[in-house]
Amino acid sequence: MNTSQILQDLVSMSHYLGDERRGYAILGEGNTSARIDGDSLYIKASGTCLGTMTEKDFLPVSISRVTRILDAKDATDADVKEALRGSLIDSGEVRMPSVETMMHALLYAYPEYCFIGHTHPVATNGILCSVNAEAAFSGRLCPDHIVVMGRATVFVPYVDPGLVLAREVRDRVRSFVERENELPKAIALQNHGLFALGPTAKAVTNITDMAEKMSHVLIGVYSAGGPQFMTPADIDRIATRPDEKYRQDKIG
Repeated sequence: MNTSQILQDLVSMSHYLGDERRGYAILGEGNTSARIDGDSLYIKASGTCLGTMTEKDFLPVSISRVTRILDAKDATDADVKEALRGSLIDSGEVRMPSVETMMHALLYAYPEYCFIGHTHPVATNGILCSVNAEAAFSGRLCPDHIVVMGRATVFVPYVDPGLVLAREVRDRVRSFVERENELPKAIALQNHGLFALGPTAKAVTNITDMAEKMSHVLIGVYSAGGPQFMTPADIDRIATRPDEKYRQDKIG
């Protein structure tokens, strides 16, 4: 895919996620990105609004440069700012990339990911800001939940956004891959929001839509006594059925 098409898809995805009628992100909330090549990505400029993004509102960033700070144990806020500034491919750029650039960049270490969308959906955050957050995101409720969002979601307890969060996400995604033997399609951040990850922009919007629908279902489920999650055997059956794989491919 050429850079022009990548940007077009990224803008369209951002407008979808930033449409205030959906309640996924308002004002300057959330951030989106897309892989350009093996060592660069487009990331939302800090302070811009997803619903009104233009191609010029995405900044090209070096993945290797911005991820160097992940292993700097004594890094300060000033060091983080310098790392973000130094990661910009255009040295004359005066805007700053999103504070979550490091997390986007480290996730592109997995070549299967080409687009990422981070949002703060109302119902999803209604669950993530609750005392039942981890338990609520620990299972699957129905077949379509699995088809769109995979067998499981990575859950991350609240930590400081930016560098600390990026490190925590890196560790939890690694553990998830070792345990599940597959990549996650979503990361749920306690008291924060949702990351949707996929090979296409459509996959990211599908995952976000399904996460929000399942969060509405969960709210109803807890009012009716609590969730009845699908069993591991039933989850594996849906995840490996050829007809469900065909349907998964068709919906993007």
